[in-house]
Amino acid sequence: MTARYTDDVNLRQIATRTTIVIVILLTSAMWIYAFVFSSREAVNKIADENWQKRAEEICTQANIDRSALADYRLIEDAGVDALAKRADIVDEATGIVAGMIEAIESVPPVDAKGLALVPQWITDYKTYIQDRYEYTAQLRAGINDPFSESMIDGLPLSEKISTFAADNRMPACKAPIDLSV
Repeated sequence: MTARYTDDVNLRQIATRTTIVIVILLTSAMWIYAFVFSSREAVNKIADENWQKRAEEICTQANIDRSALADYRLIEDAGVDALAKRADIVDEATGIVAGMIEAIESVPPVDAKGLALVPQWITDYKTYIQDRYEYTAQLRAGINDPFSESMIDGLPLSEKISTFAADNRMPACKAPIDLSV
């Protein structure tokens, strides 16, 4: 009986050690692949650098134009029609963003990956713009809730938009954060 117990313990120890070794080997293989063999290029990276530069210039100017609209007063200090005034400013800023996207969309990229990805990015941006207009409708209705944007796979749409912009060296084209709390 003691020999059988000892054999069972030895088998369990061997099985446990084997499992640990396999897990360590698989984890090591994963990290070796990640650091040595995997691609270093961002998934969203397109090849048309001229398109990227043009988009960045358009976005930079739009950001300058939007910054000129900034109103740093607290709602309580802005007067009786504060929410309506804020809605007007947000609508004007959103109009600038919409114009920015129209200008970017007017000249498509020339590479195949860009032709596939940029329309998706533009569509996401247009949804984000619509979210901004819906927010101003809430403000005009007297609802002063925080800005709420569409979610994609549990992430804010602005994050998807901004990731594409960052991957393509267009930091000025990230989603505006002027409505963030």
